[in-house]
Amino acid sequence: MAKPERIEIENVLQPGKTYRVEAGKFAAMRDAMLAVLPTEAPGLTPGEIKAAVLPRLPEDLFPGGDKAGWWIKAVQLDQEAKGVLARSTAPVRLYRA
Repeated sequence: MAKPERIEIENVLQPGKTYRVEAGKFAAMRDAMLAVLPTEAPGLTPGEIKAAVLPRLPEDLFPGGDKAGWWIKAVQLDQEAKGVLARSTAPVRLYRA
């Protein structure tokens, strides 16, 4: 079995540092998040995002929603670093920039 393709992602909290992650899972989560996030503040909480994206995720990549929370955070930090997402605080809420 071939290893999944990997890509480098950024972390807004650690400028200049990158991480290698599975490309397919990242793309699926990014697409799902961008589909559900509003374009204006205040946005959605991480719990609201998870509830909204779970039905949109491919079952073969996220069986039963497995590890969805980790991937939401990975996409959040990468897309914030790229200026695609923004956050409001108390509590944390995300929206498309």
